[in-house]
Amino acid sequence: MQHARREQREDQGPQRLDMERFAPANRKRLSAPALRTFLAIADLWGLSEEQRLLMLGYPSRSTYHNWAKQAREHGTFTLDVDTLTRISAVLGIHQALGVLFSDERAGVAWLRTPHQAPVFGGHPPLDIVTNGTQDGLMTVRRFLDGARGGLYMQPNALDEAFTPYEDADIVFR
Repeated sequence: MQHARREQREDQGPQRLDMERFAPANRKRLSAPALRTFLAIADLWGLSEEQRLLMLGYPSRSTYHNWAKQAREHGTFTLDVDTLTRISAVLGIHQALGVLFSDERAGVAWLRTPHQAPVFGGHPPLDIVTNGTQDGLMTVRRFLDGARGGLYMQPNALDEAFTPYEDADIVFR
C-alpha cells in the first residue's frame, strides 16, 4: 500500500513542477527581469515599437509602456504564460545567434537578411519572428537550435575563411 502511494506521488511529480513553473508567484518573480532582458535585446536588434508589440503577443500600447516602466524601475508585475513563453523564445534566439556568429552585428544582420531555407521562403527571419504568433518565434528558435546542433546552415564569414588543416599541422607528442 505504501509503495503504491509513493508511485502515485512520483507520477504526479512532473505535473506538480509544471504547475509551480506557471504559478503566479513564479511568474511575478520572473516578469520584470524577463522584460528588461527583452527590451535590451529589442534595442540591440533595432526593433520598432510595433515589432516589439507583435513579439509580445500584441498587448495594448499602454500596457506595454506600463510593463516597460515597471521593469526599468525594478517594480513588480505579473506577465501571463504566453508573454513569458514568447520572451523565452526571444532569449533562445539571442543566445543561439551569440553561439553561431562571431559578433552581435553579424547575428542581427542574419535576422534581417532574406534566406532561402524553406522555413523562411525568401524572407528575413525577423519577418517570421515579428508575425505576431508564438509559432513564428518558435520556428526561428528551432531553426537556430538545429544550426547550433550541426544541421546545415549557410557558412558565415569565419567558415568561408577557414583553411583546412594539413597532415603537417598535426603534432604528436
